[in-house]
Amino acid sequence: MRNYLTFKNLHLQSTPLLLANVWDVNSAKTMEDLGFSALGTSSAAVAHTLGYEDGEEMPFEELLFMVKKIAAKVTIPFTVDIEGGYDRDISGIVSNIKKLHDIGAFGINIEDSVIENGRKILPADDFGQKIAAIKKLLHEQQTDIFVNVRTDTYLLPVPEALAETKKRVRIYEEAGADGVFVPCIVNSGDIKEIVSNTGLPVNVMCMPDLPAFNELAQLGVKRISMGNFVHSHMANKLKETAEAIKVYQSFKPLF
Repeated sequence: MRNYLTFKNLHLQSTPLLLANVWDVNSAKTMEDLGFSALGTSSAAVAHTLGYEDGEEMPFEELLFMVKKIAAKVTIPFTVDIEGGYDRDISGIVSNIKKLHDIGAFGINIEDSVIENGRKILPADDFGQKIAAIKKLLHEQQTDIFVNVRTDTYLLPVPEALAETKKRVRIYEEAGADGVFVPCIVNSGDIKEIVSNTGLPVNVMCMPDLPAFNELAQLGVKRISMGNFVHSHMANKLKETAEAIKVYQSFKPLF
């Protein structure tokens, strides 16, 4: 319970929680040393690090391996992106969440879309029932963990995205979600309206047009994620550096 409440309280501050998304031990330790309050694994970044594409192509056992390594080396709270749960049965999803909880995870992200011949968003009521069942089973197993529900209404071409998001957030809140994550939303008016229509802490993600952190705080956002963008930026820098070494036939680009 202590871990759950510790992490939950980070979402109740006047200043949004800036979540440092990581993909291995080195990135996690670096973010901790820089003074970030909490970490979150990026499923895409971890998958790419291990040679997989995002979308649950990475076996859960390999995600668990990486999370165990990170958990052994950091002391600050961390949450794990489990995409759709790495299973389609409630019992399997809860089993995976419990394994993460038992090695020290304070929270998880679970999303309302799946990749089956492309990414598709699931019916809102069906997914709400899934969240309610997951929360019920976790409670029965005395597994207290922050369940952040991601809705992909702005990531996918969903008609009337704002209205659909408000509907889904209401359903997920009633189902017992601890927080709601709306990746790819950038419009200040939309963010404000979603925040004002829920009691849950609202989580947004790094995007080119995302408002600055101080504006997000004024809008009532409680959590800001980096997603896989820091990892992608570093991968691009690696490519640029390696290309420069080839062009200059020297290691001077490193210095």
